[in-house]
Amino acid sequence: MLRWVVKVAQVNNEEFDVTLVTMGKKSLKFCSKRSISRSWSWSFCRQTLHTGQMPRAIWSGSISFGLVNIPIKLFSAVSRKTVRFNQIDSQTGARVKQKRVSELDGSDVDYDDIVKGYKLPSGEYVTITEDELASLDPEAVRTIDILEFIDLAEIDPIYYDSAYHLVPDPATAKPYKLLCEAMDAANKVAIARFVMRTKQYLAAIRPQDGTLMLSTMVYADELVARDDITEFDGLADIKIDKKELAMAEQLIASLDSEFEPEEHKDTYREAVLELIDRKVAGETDLVVTAPEQTSDVVVDLMAALEASVAQAKEAKKRHPAAKKKAPAKKASKTKAKKKPAAKKTAKKKSA
Repeated sequence: MLRWVVKVAQVNNEEFDVTLVTMGKKSLKFCSKRSISRSWSWSFCRQTLHTGQMPRAIWSGSISFGLVNIPIKLFSAVSRKTVRFNQIDSQTGARVKQKRVSELDGSDVDYDDIVKGYKLPSGEYVTITEDELASLDPEAVRTIDILEFIDLAEIDPIYYDSAYHLVPDPATAKPYKLLCEAMDAANKVAIARFVMRTKQYLAAIRPQDGTLMLSTMVYADELVARDDITEFDGLADIKIDKKELAMAEQLIASLDSEFEPEEHKDTYREAVLELIDRKVAGETDLVVTAPEQTSDVVVDLMAALEASVAQAKEAKKRHPAAKKKAPAKKASKTKAKKKPAAKKTAKKKSA
């Protein structure tokens, strides 16, 4: 009887390489169809993949403002759950790997021999070493420099990029907490800059539930201007009918709700994992023909809006949140019944 052992090796912060090993047999990668001979083996691998490991710091340094320095570590605040596939040779089932080879003669190049190169208009390259890059701003490599404090509402969400937890050193937790509480009391966000992996980042630091969060931001010159997108041309000349606007506003009102992140699931990822489960179980002919897409342009906009409003109202009745709000409607009816009594009293006084 074969005994199976699952080995998980972390490739980087987010990806894992899973190997199924049979005692006395050749190691098999789970990504190959023929490597899965037990459904429970894949289920275990899948669980291991999504459980992952404890979060690890990806950067360490200090927050600097004025003469104050607070040592911190940077942890990613997001753990992507993307289903990752390896490239497989369909003929042999073996994994296809990429090699670092020289463009000159095709020979393998060791990782230690690789340097960064910037391509010039002439086609030649200027090579840059890690030490040369670090020497440009040695302090910025390990310092998050706070430049100013602003109101959160002043930042357009388009500038936000990636989110991180700022975790204090246990020995200097007090100044960290002091900064956090002071920012929270003032309702301010810090704008800062720091260097990570040869790139200087603009960042927003904000207090959240007693800790500090850092969101990297894009620079203004990295945004794509609306004027550069020709498809926007002509929008200003389009006239909107008042009835159409009122119906559109009614549609928005019918879909009005509170944001509950837990209610939103990655249904496509779940479908991909379900597909893998079914293939592991031996099912075949799993390709479903997609419905044909129509390119019909909506002519009767009002009819489409009215149908959308009716559909949204019906969907809202079935939504779990609608049941929670039912008691509030009951209370409003009770108040409405009291109004006629008030009018009756007013008539008696006038008499």
